[in-house]
Amino acid sequence: MAAGDIFVALEGRLSQTELIRINGRVVQVVGLVIESQGPDVQIGDLCEIRFRNRQTVLRAEVVGFRTNRVLMMPLGELSDIGPGCDVLSMGRPLGVNVSHALLGRVLDGLGNPLDSLGPVPASRYYPLTSSPPHPLRRQMVEHPLSVGVKVIDGVLTLGQGQRVGIFAGSGVGKSVLLGMMARNTEADVNVIALVGERGREVKEFLERDLGTTGLARSVVVVATSDQPPLVRLKAALTATAIAEYFRDEGKNVLMMMDSVTRIAMAQRDVGLAIGEPPATRGYTPSVFALLPRLLERAGTGEKGSITAIYSVLVEGDDMNEPIADAVRGILDGHFVLSRQLASKYHYPSVDVQRSISRVMSTVVSPDQNAAAGRIKELLAVYEEAQDLINIGAYKPGSNPKVDWALKHINSVDAFLKQAVGENFRFEETVKQLLSLAPTL
Repeated sequence: MAAGDIFVALEGRLSQTELIRINGRVVQVVGLVIESQGPDVQIGDLCEIRFRNRQTVLRAEVVGFRTNRVLMMPLGELSDIGPGCDVLSMGRPLGVNVSHALLGRVLDGLGNPLDSLGPVPASRYYPLTSSPPHPLRRQMVEHPLSVGVKVIDGVLTLGQGQRVGIFAGSGVGKSVLLGMMARNTEADVNVIALVGERGREVKEFLERDLGTTGLARSVVVVATSDQPPLVRLKAALTATAIAEYFRDEGKNVLMMMDSVTRIAMAQRDVGLAIGEPPATRGYTPSVFALLPRLLERAGTGEKGSITAIYSVLVEGDDMNEPIADAVRGILDGHFVLSRQLASKYHYPSVDVQRSISRVMSTVVSPDQNAAAGRIKELLAVYEEAQDLINIGAYKPGSNPKVDWALKHINSVDAFLKQAVGENFRFEETVKQLLSLAPTL
């Protein structure tokens, strides 16, 4: 073989050789935390941990430091890791590839395809962590956003760019309500994050609650309860980054995240694993630092908007537990789902008396606002006298307001109820509400 041919052959082999400087090694694994000697990294940097066979790679994120050691948490299973595994810094934080081809796709918590439709063509790369829009550059919330659900469109109207919470215990119709809004909304794009869900419920939500029509204009991010806590946490950030991409494209986005409570639990697991002290009911201080950083990223931008709906699981229907209380103080409204209404087969089981949309008065007409107030007043009067009515102790004529509430409660309940398959346009809902108001 000629010298020139040998040189060409060696050059080909050299081009296929992976020239990576090994600059860190695993020294200890305690629980969910991987400790390594090196590399030179910062908080949030992504690392690759190479197992001894050099063929398997585990990704991990830097979450802290202890003396001269780097603390990392895995974005996968820890089954094959051991002392001496190589740790390579990727020199960047975790991000997600975004494009309009994401519509109709189901992704895992790190933005990788979970369906069988192949890789997603990417036009841009968005980091998972970013700053909220500048407060003085945000557009005002001035226009209503229809979600096709009468009780919300009529009495608790959402505005484009508003952030609200759905506060509910288990089994009161939360997932069904989210699916109704995703199918019926007038938003351009839906971004749905299912964090900490049971594996069985994911396909049920996609096929039964969301449906083919809803999925076609949605991006769904899924991290089931068996995933590592860091993956569950990243699922929320991945969904938010995707929503930000569509907002930056000038779209009106409806982002639904189920649930903030499980995101807080994932952050608590991360904090406790790296030695953070527990604070309120076992939640670490980093949980209450994360919530405003995450929730403030939604809302209006300079062009488009993200209308965000965050579900909050409340323990024992306690609406004042720490996460619910913290989230309620950040958001622009809250919808409370009532177990009592659900037990009466009143769906959606939205407790109008305990719910509020803080921007409704600025996005609807004075007539609609007055009619909604009249309905709330009637429900309050009826609720106050309900115990006497139920035991037969109330005598008609004793109180004119109670008589008024008794006369109209059935027509109000009929307006607030809605079957799962029904869809009402915003104008139709307002027309029904305004036609109901004079009779009240």
